[in-house]
Amino acid sequence: MKKVNLKDSNSRSLCATKLMLYFNTALILAFTSYFLIIPGFDIVRDLTDPNIRNEGIPQRAWRLHEALTPRYAKWAKQRVASAKAGSLYLYDVPATEWPMFGSVFYLWATEALQLAWEKDPSLTKRAPKEYASDAIEASKDLIMDPVHHTWVRQHWGDDYLHNENAFFRSLLIAGLTSYEKLTGSGKYLAFIRDQVNTLAQELDASPLGLLEDYPGECYPIDIVMVIACIKRADDLIGTDHSAFVKRAIRAFEGDMLDQRGLIPFFVNYKTGVQGQPSRGIGMSHTLIFAHEIWPEQAKEWYRKYEEYFWQERIGASGYREFPKDLSGYDWTYDVDAGPIIAGFSPSGNAFGIALARINGRLDHGYILLSQVLTAPWPLPNGELLGARVLSDPIHAPYWGEAGILFFLTQTPADGMEVIKGGSLPLLVYLGLSFYFGLGGVVIFSLWSKLRYWRKKNTATFWVIGQGTLWLILLVSGIILCLMGQRWTGIILLILSSAFPVTLRPWKWPFPQSKKVSGSQKEESHAC
Repeated sequence: MKKVNLKDSNSRSLCATKLMLYFNTALILAFTSYFLIIPGFDIVRDLTDPNIRNEGIPQRAWRLHEALTPRYAKWAKQRVASAKAGSLYLYDVPATEWPMFGSVFYLWATEALQLAWEKDPSLTKRAPKEYASDAIEASKDLIMDPVHHTWVRQHWGDDYLHNENAFFRSLLIAGLTSYEKLTGSGKYLAFIRDQVNTLAQELDASPLGLLEDYPGECYPIDIVMVIACIKRADDLIGTDHSAFVKRAIRAFEGDMLDQRGLIPFFVNYKTGVQGQPSRGIGMSHTLIFAHEIWPEQAKEWYRKYEEYFWQERIGASGYREFPKDLSGYDWTYDVDAGPIIAGFSPSGNAFGIALARINGRLDHGYILLSQVLTAPWPLPNGELLGARVLSDPIHAPYWGEAGILFFLTQTPADGMEVIKGGSLPLLVYLGLSFYFGLGGVVIFSLWSKLRYWRKKNTATFWVIGQGTLWLILLVSGIILCLMGQRWTGIILLILSSAFPVTLRPWKWPFPQSKKVSGSQKEESHAC
């Protein structure tokens, strides 16, 4: 029988334990830096950007646009090529609406950045419309893709471009107007003119100045956007709908408003009977556009919106999803608003950044922006992890990031009175505590584990089995990451970092004393 060399066996075990320990320490430290420490410093940089308090576009918007642009171009091309949009559930809003709306957000944001660059070319090395040309074309292609029109064709039939369908048609006008302003191609001017004229005529001829988005669903908040998009397109195609815009206020005055004097969220477009009163996501969306068409009315709506919806609670400040005098809606969920927490509306406050900055309320904008800059969990590669989680991972993975990009690029409208001020809410400090606090705890635990091991200088139990399992998880995680299954791969890498599981004397099958001899110390250091 071959004699077992206990000395060599223990030495190899110590080396294997060291390999796992030091490699996993480096791995955990890399993860901690990537997901916690670096994002924390990135947020501090954003919070110290003077433009989040002033009229300029924050630097985060420029960085986000450069990071998002190649990803959005790739996704939009793949989305159109896959034809997935042709087989969606008819009432799945994230799958049907969000790819279109996200592409409009992206084009709007690119247009705003291009205008800012034209005023100050030092902001970026290349003009946004130049380095983003691929994404601009891909966004336009998605907006005009007939397969992506499937769900509204099912609702309205083959005449969906000239029959009600207000929100969708406004997306076409908005996206193509931005596209033409960015590219000057002229290819879609006739299409825009047709949509602008026919939609304005249809709205003007309707009993109350409203149209439906889908059969049986009329959202007046979308009609405000429709009218603003028509007015924006006038400047491009040379039409004049100013008389129509002036008459269109009839849908938003008197009995057409709710009891608070704000725009109801849902109504019967023929009778005006209100199905839901004003809501946070609705008013935040509306007030982005209202100043362009009815500036005096927009100021009054803003005042009332602040009165009935603004709150400071649980260390946060912002807009509620439902008004203060309507109880029972503090903790719930809505497909448009997202998870409603203590009354706060995630979407309403994200849109609120744009409405506040556009309307000159930089005090509100600073408060909201500081919270939104903290919450999305920015990663070193430019991704916003939190925004990605709240998006549809299959059909609209970049919806959240495109939306935030649009909100960040909005500045006070010409002639708007600017009000500055505001302070950081407690929520921002809690967010920073999460990044740096949790990161610090992880780093301290790594230091403690290394210190303990160096003091004991012993091998782990079942080292061959642990080493094999560790190697399997490690290699599998790396391969999955390289194959594009990033998050599955990261989970496996995190699991592999748990090894070695325990540090204690190796009692079986090779007994050893509790004290470590000098020769063993030399062997361990020889590793």
